[in-house]
Amino acid sequence: MNAPVIDTLFTNARLADGSLATLAVAAGRFVSVGIAPRDRQAAETVDLGGRLVLPGFVDGHIHLDKSFVGDRWHPHRPAATLRERLANEKALLAAARPVAERAEALIALAAGHGTMAMRSHVDVDATTGLANLHAVMEAREHWAGRMAIELVAFPQAGILTCPGTADILDAAIREGADVIGGIDPTTLDGDADGHLDIVFGIADRRGAKVDIHLHEPGEGGIAQLGRIAERTAALGLNGRVAVSHAYALGDVPGAEVDRIAERLATAGVAIMTNAPGDRAFPPIARLRAAGVTVFAGNDNIRDAWWPYGDADMLRRAMLIGYRSGFYTDADLETALDMASGSAARVLGLDGYGIAPGCAADFVAMDAPNAAAAVAGVPAARQLFRKGKAITAL
Repeated sequence: MNAPVIDTLFTNARLADGSLATLAVAAGRFVSVGIAPRDRQAAETVDLGGRLVLPGFVDGHIHLDKSFVGDRWHPHRPAATLRERLANEKALLAAARPVAERAEALIALAAGHGTMAMRSHVDVDATTGLANLHAVMEAREHWAGRMAIELVAFPQAGILTCPGTADILDAAIREGADVIGGIDPTTLDGDADGHLDIVFGIADRRGAKVDIHLHEPGEGGIAQLGRIAERTAALGLNGRVAVSHAYALGDVPGAEVDRIAERLATAGVAIMTNAPGDRAFPPIARLRAAGVTVFAGNDNIRDAWWPYGDADMLRRAMLIGYRSGFYTDADLETALDMASGSAARVLGLDGYGIAPGCAADFVAMDAPNAAAAVAGVPAARQLFRKGKAITAL
C-alpha cells in the first residue's frame, strides 16, 4: 500500500512539553508528529517559528440560546430567587435579537479564540417548545465543518413543575438534540425519583446521553449524585452521563468527596465545572485522582445570569487553575486538559489531539509550553482546520 501524500509539513512546531517537532499532514490528518518523514516530499512547508501548538479547544458547557453576544448591552438585573431570575431572563430574551443570530455571534466569538467543538444546552419546555432548539440547530448547520456542536435539550424551568415538558424533551431528542438534560431534581422539581425517571427513561429509550445541571448544595446534592450514579450503572450508560456544576462536591468534607467519587468513577459519570467566581465548586484534583473525568465549559456568557464572559476556553482554563490553586506545570496542564482532551472524550470526539491519525485541527500561539499558555493566555492565535489556516470566520 502506498504511503499517503503529505500535503503540508509544519516545521518548528512547539509541543505541549516545550519540545520542537515537525507535523506532517495528509488529507486533513496528522501523519506524523516528531521527525519529518524522510521518504516523502510535501507539497507545502510552513514554518511555525517555534510557536506552541495545541489541539482546538472544547467548550463542554455553553448556552447558545441565552447569550446577548451579537445584541446590544443588557445591564444585569439582580434577582432574589431562581423563579425571579427565570422571569427576568424571559423578559430580556423576548426583546433581544433572534436566537439564531445571537447563537451564531457567540459561536463566531468562541471560534475566534480557538474553540472547535462545544456542547450547548438549549432551553426546551412546555412554554418555549422547540423554538430555541430549531434556532440553534440552524446556527449549527451554518457552522458545520467549522464547529462541532452537540446539543442538550435542557428543561431550565423544571420538568414536573412545568407540565408537558417531558413530552417536549422526548420530541427534542427525536428532532436532533443529542443529550437529554435535567436540573435540580429535588429543589426545583420536588421529586428526585420522578425527575430522574423521565430523564433516564428518555435516554434509555432514545439512545441519548445525559447531562444534568445540579446546583443542590451539601448532603442533598451528594445524595443526588448517588442516585445519578446508580441509574447510570443500571442502564449501562458508563461514559455517557455528566453532571454539570455539582456544587455539593465543594461543600462536604474530603472523606465524603472520596466516597461519592468512587461511585462516580465506577459508574462513569463525568463532572463539569466552570469554577464560578462566587461559589464553592468540585475539588478537581481530588476527583481526577479518584478516576472521575472532570471537564470544563464557559457556561453562561453575557446573559441574564451574569454579564461576564468572552467564550475563550484558554482563559477559562486559566480561571479554573487560578481558583483551584494550581501552580505547578502539571496542575496547569490539568486545567488545559479539562478544556481540551477530557471535554473531547465527554463529547465523543473521534480523532482529537496532536497525534498521528488525529484531525489536524490546532491552534498556534507564542508560548514556551502548555503550562505557560494557561498561565499567560496569549491573545494572538492562528487557527488551523484540517491543516489549513483559517483566514476568515
